[in-house]
Amino acid sequence: MTRQLAIGLVAHDDKKADLVAWAKANAAFLEKNILYGTGTTGGRVLEALPQLQLTRLKSGPLGGDQQLGAMIAEGRLDILIFFVDPLSPQPHDVDVKALIRLATLADIPFACNAATATLVVKGLAA
Repeated sequence: MTRQLAIGLVAHDDKKADLVAWAKANAAFLEKNILYGTGTTGGRVLEALPQLQLTRLKSGPLGGDQQLGAMIAEGRLDILIFFVDPLSPQPHDVDVKALIRLATLADIPFACNAATATLVVKGLAA
């Protein structure tokens, strides 16, 4: 039996629908793993896929990004899927940059869009 992976799911407001669509397309993979999603993103994913084992954290700007960062720092998160909207200013941009920095330092797969997230899933399935 393969170990379950801990996967963080986050999306900026204008990318939440894209993340939900990606999650639906990759539901079979996600169902086999343990998921953590920031507030609204996690809620939207669970609304679309209630069968997932997903723990909702705080909203990103209210500490959810930092909760995921702490999980990375503690070695409790294996993959970060964070659909970033590069065209919209984010009031909590410092938290977003810190989260990306932690994922990079911890050397965990980090996908910032659907194409990269799909490659991560396909790579793990191979």
